Amino acid sequence: MNDTIKLYRGEVFDFTDSPLDRSDAFRYFPDGALVVKEGIIIDCGPFKELEDRYAGCERIDYSGKLIMPGFIDSHIHYPQAEIIGMYGKQLLEWLNDYTFPAEQAFSSPEHAERIARFFVQELFRNGTTTCMAYATVHAASVNALFSVASEYNMCMMTGKVLMDRNAPDGLTDTAVRGEVESRSLIEAWHKKGRNRYVITPRFAISCSNEQLKAAGRLHEQYPDTYIQTHLSENKEEICNTLSLCPGCRDYLEVYERAGLVTDRSVFGHCIHLSDSECRRLAEAGSVIAHCPTSNLFLGSGLYDMRQANRIGMQTTLATDVGAGTSYSLLRTMGESYKVQQLNGYPMSVLESFYKCTLGAAKALHLEDETGSFEKGRKADFIVLDYAATPSQQIRREYLERNGKWELENKLFGLQTLGDDRNIVATYIMGKRM
Repeated sequence: MNDTIKLYRGEVFDFTDSPLDRSDAFRYFPDGALVVKEGIIIDCGPFKELEDRYAGCERIDYSGKLIMPGFIDSHIHYPQAEIIGMYGKQLLEWLNDYTFPAEQAFSSPEHAERIARFFVQELFRNGTTTCMAYATVHAASVNALFSVASEYNMCMMTGKVLMDRNAPDGLTDTAVRGEVESRSLIEAWHKKGRNRYVITPRFAISCSNEQLKAAGRLHEQYPDTYIQTHLSENKEEICNTLSLCPGCRDYLEVYERAGLVTDRSVFGHCIHLSDSECRRLAEAGSVIAHCPTSNLFLGSGLYDMRQANRIGMQTTLATDVGAGTSYSLLRTMGESYKVQQLNGYPMSVLESFYKCTLGAAKALHLEDETGSFEKGRKADFIVLDYAATPSQQIRREYLERNGKWELENKLFGLQTLGDDRNIVATYIMGKRM
């Protein structure tokens, strides 16, 4: 029986609660073990306590490396893989000049499959094991991403983008067709394997009131689906939205009227919110996906994490891609730290890592499946090298020499200097990708 059990030895780290609520919200075993059976976590703790209990099982030794839950990216555009790093403009110019032309190619199933495969493999290379992704208006783009993710048993969350105005002809549908195609995709993919469907009105500028209401109806009919859209990313976007929806007092009300503000809604960016919008989002239990590399690259603004925490808005970290500049949530954490420094809030490294692991899992109602090393969770985990580059190595030597090579300094080095080079291995349900 022990042939099916694997014990991974290394520095084992995960969260048990929010570090904003408790100082002891995490577990850290400097010489630890993670035990996996048939893709499921069955034990976790100090190696010396577990080595005899699992004496006959296969052992994989990552001593000196960090073993932790895989990252969860809560807002990312997979069809924009080809346009990452293009000359940065403001949001609406970016969409018209780069995004919409790139997305029109996804009418081809072959193109969609090629980019979906690249995208999933790039996530694994960066230590991301779960994501909530935007597809395009084409059903083929959704089928491709779910199909590729299913090959790896990855937890994938995505859905057909809904747009029926203010976009090129090749990217618009109608409220009726969008609802019909979305329903068909929900029936085909939602809760099949580890797939989750996300109802995806792109944003209010590209969705008529009829289409937003259709999205709300879909969620009412399938209440365990998710909703994702954009909110208050850019000041020009807000002005355009309110000019299209003159009866609404603010941007959030556009979505509230359509029944899209729920505890399963994820709003990207949310930089320029009023106090009233913040309170209403917190009361609804909605999630904000903070995308710092994108917000800086497009000059959109600085998200206020301290205000979000004070009000009780659930915030996760996300890469966005392609206006975001990296698939790496390590780099994203580093940029988030800089944004919050500009806001006068020195965000702790534990808060950053929490919002990419257990915090994101809780926000997305996935904490019973992923995000920690509790028994019964899927074995989605990553292995990191603290010193994959010469700069990281000399920093490590300095900290060791001064008796400061401790967990938070180790994590902060990964956050500040880390990227895909620090990812030694990515595991999905106990299988190395």
